[in-house]
Amino acid sequence: MAHNPDAREALMIGTRTDGTTVRRPLSPHLQVYDMLQMSSATSISHRITGSAWSVGLVFFVWWILALAAGPESYARAQWFFGSFVGVIVLLGLTATVWYHTLNGVRHLVWDAGYGYDIPTTYRTGWAVIIGTGVMTVLTWIVGIIAWAS
Repeated sequence: MAHNPDAREALMIGTRTDGTTVRRPLSPHLQVYDMLQMSSATSISHRITGSAWSVGLVFFVWWILALAAGPESYARAQWFFGSFVGVIVLLGLTATVWYHTLNGVRHLVWDAGYGYDIPTTYRTGWAVIIGTGVMTVLTWIVGIIAWAS
């Protein structure tokens, strides 16, 4: 029986600039992450919130188009966003935006070369998580006060 090599195996071989052969690493996947580690949990959450943010932009575009389409379309959009489901969507998007923004700032700090040690990684991870909760609540308090006045 002849050996039939997997085509993916050939893609794992590369060469360094000096010409020596090197085996490329596999990209990590969910099975290798320990979700109890702060770095894994915040990294995966950052990717999820980035995707959710994109979905949120669809709702924003819908709202803007409804505004441009006239009072009837705008009233339908406002009805949805004022409904129980709409409020849950907006609450979730508010938390998504704050998490992705705060964790993005954390990544910028890392890009500058700071905060790689484990205690700082955990401290900033918790700051992002707590900050997300605090900023989400404050955003809604300010929004409700502004809406009521």
